Amino acid sequence: MLSSTSRPAPRRVLSALGAAILVAAGFAATLVAAPAANAADGDQPSPATVGVATRPAGGDGRPDGRTRFSYSADPGQSVNDQVLVGNTGTERQDFTVYATDAFNGQDGTFSLLPTADIPTSVGAWLRFDNGADRIQFSLEPDEVRLLPFTVAVPADATPGDHVGGLVASVIEEGQQVSLDRRVATSIFARVSGDLQPQLSITSYSASYEGDWWNPFAGSIRLRYTVTNPGNVALAANITSGVRTWFGIPAIGERGGSIPVLLPGNTASYDFALDGVGQWFYLNPGTTLNPFVESPDAALQLPVAAVSRDTVVFAVPWTVLILLVLAAGVVLLVRWRRRRDEARAQEWVDYMQRTAAAEAAEKSDLHEAAR
Repeated sequence: MLSSTSRPAPRRVLSALGAAILVAAGFAATLVAAPAANAADGDQPSPATVGVATRPAGGDGRPDGRTRFSYSADPGQSVNDQVLVGNTGTERQDFTVYATDAFNGQDGTFSLLPTADIPTSVGAWLRFDNGADRIQFSLEPDEVRLLPFTVAVPADATPGDHVGGLVASVIEEGQQVSLDRRVATSIFARVSGDLQPQLSITSYSASYEGDWWNPFAGSIRLRYTVTNPGNVALAANITSGVRTWFGIPAIGERGGSIPVLLPGNTASYDFALDGVGQWFYLNPGTTLNPFVESPDAALQLPVAAVSRDTVVFAVPWTVLILLVLAAGVVLLVRWRRRRDEARAQEWVDYMQRTAAAEAAEKSDLHEAAR
């Protein structure tokens, strides 16, 4: 049976229903486990696993269906909430729970600051009910602890989205290297004020890829960088396509998406459009339609779309070679025809000269005979 603990009250056992909810939900489907080794025989015990899980909790201390902590607050306002932390491993584990700031990796992945880095945004605003910014405790296998906390928005907090994560960490001691197993639930705190939702495509390039001998089955490789210069975290739906001469579509438009890009962050993406022929002139383009990724309708904002395009030259080498060969055949035929005509004319001229010479010789003989 799973159990839960809330400070400063003593640890209490969760009801069977609450435990079943936690197990069925997989504690937000977050499990960090050491790889299992193959047993040499059936009697060898299974290797120990390290499992860490976190999940937002409602007022009754049970999972409430949220996948992240999301708040809207004014500067100087505080918000109270609580989180469930569980040991899904097979041994007793020592936990450290704290908040930190988030950022986007180079490829746009949602990332958190390393453990040693000090947060300066929402990660620095969170305190547990003992006033500390982090808390440490131990849990037995399948044991759960309920942790109340407060997010205190500073009076001078800038408007917009401040994003971080509430982290549960377990240090797995190894013979040579210790591993920091971290699982986090994201925190999105929107501070009221002048909101400026926008994305921009700061660089955009394309290249044609494909077999030179196949003019119909190439692809356009798009490479672009997206920046969030505003103060609202935004995801985006993508529409990309390729046009050729006179704006005629070379392929149908293709859809896609990019994950949430945090304010002040930049990410680069690589996307392929298949089935593009070698039309020599190609005009690939991409349109981003940003949106606020939140189920809360109150957080939605209108955001302008942004587009970029470029020009790519895809030489149809097979067609070009065929044209060159056809032109060569035409030129060869014309050359041979002119050569044959010249030879025929030379033969006619020769015959005319010969006939004239013979006529002159006969005339001379006739005059001499007279």
